[in-house]
Amino acid sequence: MPDSQPQPSDGEAQREVDTTALLLCGARLTDGRTVDVRLGGGRIEAVGTAGSLPAPSARVDLSGYLLLPAPAEPHAHGDTALTADTPGPVSYASDDVQRRATEAALLQLGHGATALRSHVRIGPVQGLGPLEAVLQARRSLRGLADLTTVAVPRLLTGIAGADGLAMLRDAVKMGAAVVGGCPDADPDPIGYAETVLEVAAEHGCPVDLHTHGDDPARLTRLAAMAGGLRPRVSIGPCAGLSALPRETASRAADRLAAAGVTVICLPQGGCGTLEHRGSTPVRLLRAAGVRVAAGGGALRDVSNPVGRGDPLEAAYLLASQAGLRPQDAYDAVGPAAREAMGLPEVRVEAGFPAELLAVRGERIAGVLSLAYSRIVIHRGRVVARTSAVREYCDSAVAVALELPRQGRP
Repeated sequence: MPDSQPQPSDGEAQREVDTTALLLCGARLTDGRTVDVRLGGGRIEAVGTAGSLPAPSARVDLSGYLLLPAPAEPHAHGDTALTADTPGPVSYASDDVQRRATEAALLQLGHGATALRSHVRIGPVQGLGPLEAVLQARRSLRGLADLTTVAVPRLLTGIAGADGLAMLRDAVKMGAAVVGGCPDADPDPIGYAETVLEVAAEHGCPVDLHTHGDDPARLTRLAAMAGGLRPRVSIGPCAGLSALPRETASRAADRLAAAGVTVICLPQGGCGTLEHRGSTPVRLLRAAGVRVAAGGGALRDVSNPVGRGDPLEAAYLLASQAGLRPQDAYDAVGPAAREAMGLPEVRVEAGFPAELLAVRGERIAGVLSLAYSRIVIHRGRVVARTSAVREYCDSAVAVALELPRQGRP
């Protein structure tokens, strides 16, 4: 089941999609070609050499831009986002949570993420209120971005866990598309994971669990339980694997790969306590055949006061610190993230969904280095633009070299 479940009816979908044809002119592709791309009905209708496609009434000049499949955000926290500077206790009133979740989603949309998965805490203190607020934000964002929710109960085992289990089932009935949580925080981590997997099997929901991954026996057990469950199971960030002996970590990675579990790493910083920070061993996991996607994690909350939630920064960090090739790094926030969320594949080819990101630049490496100006396309229409202007002071050198600048002559 893709994260976008429950999907609107066919009639609703047609009303949401901008059916006006749009031509993207002069875009550069990763293979070096310069092309025109015609969009219509929320999909890519045609791709041809520059100037070869008839121009409809609406067109966007993408000269100087690299056109990519849009990234997705598989690990956000809309209910707690943008609270780092809040004086006093954070408010979980419905209006406040909805406003935070909406603003956070729009920030991430501006970065290029047209689909987002938001983990929302439910429990004895806030109840289901934050989930309802994020679901309301989801409805208000329809047509701009696809926002789905993961229900995250605090406890699921023992006497205290009975209420959490009932609340988790209620959350799914309310509209949570994914079930998840943090087994590490429960007195019985394996029991917690078993319960989540059982609820997911009952309702046909995907699973997304947050774990440090520093217990190889627990990871192996989780992989064994998850192996027979469909839809897929995602876990992350598993940064604790980096602290294990390499042979031990490799065996755990082999088990995850055999079970088809996706690991979602958080290169921009975790969303838990400081003692559980660290870097996911991305290359080790990929070498074992584990699907690895990358998410943003905390967005300017107490866990990460400077979190940006920018997929291109996550890809940049995977390239600069984890040693991935730039294309592989982008794939982790693009195709791999979409696959982890059960979303349709996107290619810049006819017939594929028109979920696209244009970034000023010529190659992936340059885009990840200087990803300033961006144009975001969701369901075939431009939904966000970010423009950056570089200026230099008036000087003979600047004039002689024709450096990029803007201002009065």
